[in-house]
Amino acid sequence: MTRTDQPVRRRTTPKGKVLISGASIAGPALAYWLNRHGYAVTVVEKAGTIRSGGYPIDIRGTALDVVERMGLLPQLRDAHIDLHRITFLEGDGSEVTSLHPHAVTGGVAGHDLEVRRGDLTDALYTAVRDDVEFLFNDSVDSLEQTTDGIDVTFRGGGSRRFDMVFGADGMHSRTREMVFGPEDQFHRHLGYCFAIFTMRNALGLSHETVMWNAPGRAAAVYAVSDDDEVHAFLNFAQRDLPSGMFGDREAQQRLLTETFADAGWEIPSILAALREADDVFFDAVGQIRMPQWSRARVALVGDAAYAPSFLTGQGTSLALVGAYMLAGSLAERDHAAGFAAYEHATRAFVTLNQNLVGKGGATLFPTTAQALEERNDRLRKLSALPSPEPRPAHSALALPDFDDL
Repeated sequence: MTRTDQPVRRRTTPKGKVLISGASIAGPALAYWLNRHGYAVTVVEKAGTIRSGGYPIDIRGTALDVVERMGLLPQLRDAHIDLHRITFLEGDGSEVTSLHPHAVTGGVAGHDLEVRRGDLTDALYTAVRDDVEFLFNDSVDSLEQTTDGIDVTFRGGGSRRFDMVFGADGMHSRTREMVFGPEDQFHRHLGYCFAIFTMRNALGLSHETVMWNAPGRAAAVYAVSDDDEVHAFLNFAQRDLPSGMFGDREAQQRLLTETFADAGWEIPSILAALREADDVFFDAVGQIRMPQWSRARVALVGDAAYAPSFLTGQGTSLALVGAYMLAGSLAERDHAAGFAAYEHATRAFVTLNQNLVGKGGATLFPTTAQALEERNDRLRKLSALPSPEPRPAHSALALPDFDDL
């Protein structure tokens, strides 16, 4: 087990010892708030360190209040990417229209944030690393719940007892599988698969996105700065989950190459970059919908409990808000009452944001020629709007003030 070299500072009489599995966004955010509420926190992460870099993510609405209360808002505002436009292209590469990104996302210019994923994870880790124990290059192998605790065995060896365990380990959560059962009973497939990776900025793009569409297929290039690298994105309609491909890089490449074989524009160059990239992330577009986010002394947060899919743009925001609400709900309650309060106070907000997938997100990727033509007509009309209205779902939850802070 590799630990941070920073001293771990805890209150002299912690409320209890808790373990968080996952150190991406929800995990460190939850660790921060649990520590503030008096818990001794350990975070276990299978990677060797906090993962930096990565594609841009959004922080909107209520989530902005969370990072402000953490003291991170000024730092994240400095890291704001500020994309200037998104250009939509026809299948032949001709332009449909060019818009400000907020006209599509429902974001609020000058208020909402878009930052590199690594900028947020680095900020969260820095905020909590001196007060929380981190175990890198390790993961949970097994959990055994008893009436007064949870015995955890680690894959790196050894076992420890905790009062509670939290799964913040993403959409394909191992914690959820161990405690609640296989993922397929909670996974709602939304009919697409996608791949994202970095490639050379051959188009000379700067602070902008260019998106190509054909029925059932989309390709985009994100330039978050003037750098030589951009993020490439491939998305395609896939009715059934290609489950056998998720661990097979060669099968993924074959599927993507076959799907986009006859595409024009810059797709051949994007496919060539795909074959050379060492950071390809391939997955299905889906949501996690669970009737309950906790069982006994284990609770889930973020994508592990309620992944909304990138079609909503709210995955990061739900993770930040959920972490705050889960930790605060445990401030003055035992685990059973705290978990119940967390679900009661947070579920409506989560559901409202998950339902955004049917209010514009999926329409970015039409699967028929007629639907694509109708979408393009709507986009052309959007260009006449001076400023979009923010989506109410983004700020539908007012953060409570929890007592012991």
